[in-house]
Amino acid sequence: MTDTEVLVVGGGSTGCGVARDLAMRGVDVTLVEKGNLTNGTTGRMHGLLHSGGRYAVSDQASAKECIEENRVLRDIAGHCVEMTGGQFVQLEGDPDEYFKEKLDGCRECGIPAEVLTGEEAREEEPYLTEDVKRAIRVPDGAIDPFRLCVANAASAQNHGARIETHAEVTDVLVEGESADGDGSEGGRVRGVEVRHDSGPGTRQHGKSGEVEEITADHVVNATGAWAGQIGDFAGVDVEVRPSKGAMVVMNCRQVDTVINRCRPKGDADIVVPHETTAILGTTDEEVEDPEDYPEEQWEVDLMIDELSRLVPILQEARTVRSFWGVRPLYEPPGTGTTDSTDITRDYFLLDHADRDGLAGFTSIVGGKFTTYRMMAEEISDHVCDRLGVSADCRTADVPLPGSEDFSVLREYMDEFGLRSPIGRRSVQRLGSRADDVLTTDGPNPVLCDCEAVTRAEVQDAIEQSGTDLNAVRLRTRASMGNCQGGFCCHRMAAELHPEYDEPQARAALDELFQERWKGERHALWGEQLSQAALTYALHATTMNRDRDPADRECEIAFAEFDAGATEEAHHGD
Repeated sequence: MTDTEVLVVGGGSTGCGVARDLAMRGVDVTLVEKGNLTNGTTGRMHGLLHSGGRYAVSDQASAKECIEENRVLRDIAGHCVEMTGGQFVQLEGDPDEYFKEKLDGCRECGIPAEVLTGEEAREEEPYLTEDVKRAIRVPDGAIDPFRLCVANAASAQNHGARIETHAEVTDVLVEGESADGDGSEGGRVRGVEVRHDSGPGTRQHGKSGEVEEITADHVVNATGAWAGQIGDFAGVDVEVRPSKGAMVVMNCRQVDTVINRCRPKGDADIVVPHETTAILGTTDEEVEDPEDYPEEQWEVDLMIDELSRLVPILQEARTVRSFWGVRPLYEPPGTGTTDSTDITRDYFLLDHADRDGLAGFTSIVGGKFTTYRMMAEEISDHVCDRLGVSADCRTADVPLPGSEDFSVLREYMDEFGLRSPIGRRSVQRLGSRADDVLTTDGPNPVLCDCEAVTRAEVQDAIEQSGTDLNAVRLRTRASMGNCQGGFCCHRMAAELHPEYDEPQARAALDELFQERWKGERHALWGEQLSQAALTYALHATTMNRDRDPADRECEIAFAEFDAGATEEAHHGD
């Protein structure tokens, strides 16, 4: 007897979507993810809910899928979506032929598209350059990938699924030998081996360092850019071509509409308003290893320089952080595409029984965040057919937790004693869970001022995540604002008391600080450098974080933040 009917590997949007879909059909599901949910590509995207307009010329099949799922996600994930609208902006000198191709392509794919004059485009977005010739308005939006994945995982758990984070697959368990054919005489996957690594005290099924075998009737490989590595464990080839993309987070929303450059696809051509920030994207560079690739300063500079031609104020705005993600591009065998920018953004289901003679194993590759639910439906249909399960998909009709009877316009000032903007932000994050989370008899101060996150939200997230403050961050956005945790990380760690002891709280704080710093390193100039200096001084003087507690002689070199590091500082004493 197996431990679970279906084991899903990968805790990104597709994996969580598969777990939810199968669990809602009554299938016993276990999901394993080596880090937090959204640890891979999903947690490193620019937050665009595609209208399909970006693919309306180059990849119309993907464009049609995007507009279809755009409408579905608006219905089932209202508390994760902001329908900002989008513009494809043509500047003076950009080709008229491509503008017409884009407009015709949108209409051919069923994407609502309206032509705006330059004046109309700037009236809608005043910070656009005066060089705007005209624009195409499309129904793009912004979506929170962290909130969406957590909601899918919560729904899966509510339907009986087991969700295991910090559980890395170290091997795929195979019986017999795979051979070309239908899998009837070849090998069969019977499960996976995972190693649990809890980090600083996270709650999970296995103990930290423990190796566990989880047996299953069917294993789904939903690891995106890492699908080839999981395929290697099973002895089959999954031809994923990882493509690195850089993104830059600005200090506020310089635009309230998704702004795309209307020209043939290239680097640095989109600005996405997301929560309280704007995200600039992106580059496209094929890499060998989705875990090990260079993070290069020139990519950050390119984002700002190129997109300032669209939105000039970006040149003077404060850059908060940068980050890199890896797209899980898939090239079907025999295609022979040499340029990763030409590879389709469509998705592919690989049935390894038919393709490789290895039963009980299926991979889902390619695709985009916007189409995660459609991908999950197709693979769930396939798995249910293999298992002999007769049940229909309901994920397009049943709202995700937090989006049932959700109204973002509710004011919580009277009900919960919160100032109106704070209440509104809380409801945007919590959706229909707001009543349960925010109703409290105790004090409910704001712990994260930048993102207006209250103690009640942080404590609710800790109940779900234990001491993993990065998981708390994903659930609440605390520490993701302008100060990047400088004024709130220690407040979040303090909420771990009294359930967790002081060493656990310090370890959790260290891990959160490190994650925040990682994205700031490539944005240290101007006002952001001043912010880094302030954070350094605050943490050094109040928590002694820059020195050995016994060292009383070390002085903070404040002048280096103003004048640049000295030669002695570079080379040490």
